[in-house]
Amino acid sequence: MQNRAMLIGSVGGGKSTLTNALLGKKVPAFKTQSLHYYDWIVDTPGEYTENPMFYKNIMATSLEVTHVMYLQDATGEKMIFPPNFSSGIPKLPIGIVTKSDHPDAKIAEALEKLKQTISTGPIVISSAMKGTGLGHIRALADMDTMEEMKAYAMEQDDGLIVFYDSLYI
Repeated sequence: MQNRAMLIGSVGGGKSTLTNALLGKKVPAFKTQSLHYYDWIVDTPGEYTENPMFYKNIMATSLEVTHVMYLQDATGEKMIFPPNFSSGIPKLPIGIVTKSDHPDAKIAEALEKLKQTISTGPIVISSAMKGTGLGHIRALADMDTMEEMKAYAMEQDDGLIVFYDSLYI
């Protein structure tokens, strides 16, 4: 089975824009109203994350994927994921800071929010508009184990990827 990743995050958090960039599509992003399946990516509506009543949709969709990408908008003030949210979804987590190129981006704050969301896993700083971090996201989505993802993250020295492990901090 080919690996498949589900993107979850806030309304306007950059999920559809990132999906298009990862797939090399030059189309404008649109408001996602339902699940959209593209090649190896499942794009979800932001409401799935923002409203706890829809968590069951995230859980059900996670049965169809190998990875869950937790997106945190670097320009967003709010933390939409409950603490350690990834621990309730038994799939490989990848944290992604979106909109890192925006003038109002607060990358350090977005990283801290993702560290509260995933208990263990890589976090990539990205910009769909500039292509920043996309190679790391694709590489991580191709990996089958947390050990592979950790080794990959530790080998990188471009400042765009960190490996967070709350068990050893």
